[in-house]
Amino acid sequence: MTYKVSLEPVGLEMEVEEGETVLEAAFRQGVALMHGCKEGQCSTCKSILLEGDADMGRYSTFALPDHEAEEGYVLLCKTLAYSDLKVELIQYDEEALKVSIPIKTYQTSIEKIESLTHDIRKLTIALNEPAGITFHAGQFVDIYVPGQNFYRSYSMANTPQQPDKLEFMIKTFKGGKFSTLLDQQFKNGDILEVKGPYGNCIRKEDNHGDMILIGGGSGMAPLWAILNDMAEKNVKRNITFFYGARSAKDLFYLDKFKEIEKRLDGFQYIPALSEAQTEDNWSGETGLITEVIDRYLKSNDLDKDLEVFLCGPAPMIDSAIKVLRDEGITPDRIFFDKFIPASN
Repeated sequence: MTYKVSLEPVGLEMEVEEGETVLEAAFRQGVALMHGCKEGQCSTCKSILLEGDADMGRYSTFALPDHEAEEGYVLLCKTLAYSDLKVELIQYDEEALKVSIPIKTYQTSIEKIESLTHDIRKLTIALNEPAGITFHAGQFVDIYVPGQNFYRSYSMANTPQQPDKLEFMIKTFKGGKFSTLLDQQFKNGDILEVKGPYGNCIRKEDNHGDMILIGGGSGMAPLWAILNDMAEKNVKRNITFFYGARSAKDLFYLDKFKEIEKRLDGFQYIPALSEAQTEDNWSGETGLITEVIDRYLKSNDLDKDLEVFLCGPAPMIDSAIKVLRDEGITPDRIFFDKFIPASN
């Protein structure tokens, strides 16, 4: 059985098959709906069911409180259709909808694993079949390990100009399933399956206002891709990159950022340490990254066309968005990718 889904207020229509969530149907047909965890945990795909019969599987009441569900709100990543549906999108990006890319599955092999810090690894994989992938800087893919019953979502750290390989910056966790494989078992040549690309944290080519990038931990990856994509294309925009870390041992690529500052006019990198140690001999910004951003916004005149891209742990993203909103930056100029801890 196939049903029709009408998406308002953008006026798009698509089909959803029985047993398929609305978000899965969108991925299959190249419709770039806003999404995050894809597991009912983050609320990024929250929308309003205006008409039709639908049901949702298990989801977090943090993402969708009971009172909202009673009012007709749904999470599209969990919504199964039992009739034609009419859905009002709460968060959407018409520009992203125009440049969306259908989801595909790729066979890849591990090319290299490197340590960037004590707990962040750089994983490089080669595309085997198909031999290349189309994606936008800032997007992510799901990685599946043959023989394992789980997957992990990671943002690409390389630019789309390198379609035959993918690079990731992965934060490892003690006892984590993928972390254990990455640090103890994976070797060059091992096969991985990749599905994607996903994500709406995408720079618009025709926007020329100032840009702020905000990252923490492995949230560096999509922002690094966006920044290098702009550097490769010699995009002329004022860009300020804020990166939050605990101490100096959590910083990396400092020399690479200096190189980009020389190549890209109007770019500055501002790392901040929240728990700077005496041995760090740190003379840069200190405090939570949200505090550093707040000070920056209050002491600088903001471009009316300013855009902000945020990637990292959900608590950091939520706190930073509040700071941005308090300074008058509207939601349509804030793009983010929350890194949600794996549920299995």
